[in-house]
Amino acid sequence: MKYSIRELSELAGVSARTLRYYDQIGLLKPLYTNEAGYRYYGEKEVALLQQILFYRARGFDLKRIQQIVYHHNFDIMQALEEHLLELEEQRLHTEALIQTVKQTILSMKGEFIMSDKEKFDVFKEKAVKENEDKYGAEVREKYGSGQMDASNQKLLDMSEKEWEQFKSMENEIYESLKAGVLAGIKPDSEEAGRIVALHKKWLSMTWKQYSPASHKGVAAMYTADDRFTQYYDKEVSGCAKLLQQAVECWADKI
Repeated sequence: MKYSIRELSELAGVSARTLRYYDQIGLLKPLYTNEAGYRYYGEKEVALLQQILFYRARGFDLKRIQQIVYHHNFDIMQALEEHLLELEEQRLHTEALIQTVKQTILSMKGEFIMSDKEKFDVFKEKAVKENEDKYGAEVREKYGSGQMDASNQKLLDMSEKEWEQFKSMENEIYESLKAGVLAGIKPDSEEAGRIVALHKKWLSMTWKQYSPASHKGVAAMYTADDRFTQYYDKEVSGCAKLLQQAVECWADKI
């Protein structure tokens, strides 16, 4: 079945302007354009649009989506299974958040005893999952499972104060990198050294033991792996590169 751009817009709940933009950037080309300039889409394009919207719902930017769906190994069935797994995990996390909110309400009413640690467990568990997804495979391969398990456990064992400090430092690193890139600082500058020292302190909150070599190894992944680059560069391009180069310059000095 074929759809005009208006029909596909109504079917998918996406504006025609968005579909034209997707065409313009090469993300979703129509099956054909007739002599009058009207775009028409077929089954393949409909399936691809669904994938694009799934990835958008998961927070992927358009550039990353384009790299995924046009990769020579891209498989729609595998992608759907990944979407299902991710969405089920999101549902479990949402259910855990709901339960924590309910328990907190009951605790404030005096109807339930809730420790301060329990108030933050759901957030720390999510951080552990993200930590595992980001670094798990690489850390386990390079340093063994013990290092990764210890890192996850340190996250779970954080007190309320430690957790707040951990998240605050993470945000400060991110904001400092953005400001640094926009200001054009060099990797060997004093400000870059300050960021590396903060990054070292942040990593040490979850690492069993710090070493400059391990610090450099993790920082190298920030530019070698698109997942990390996407996180640091999501607002300002060049943040991941600045951090990686700064760690190379400063890790042995701080």
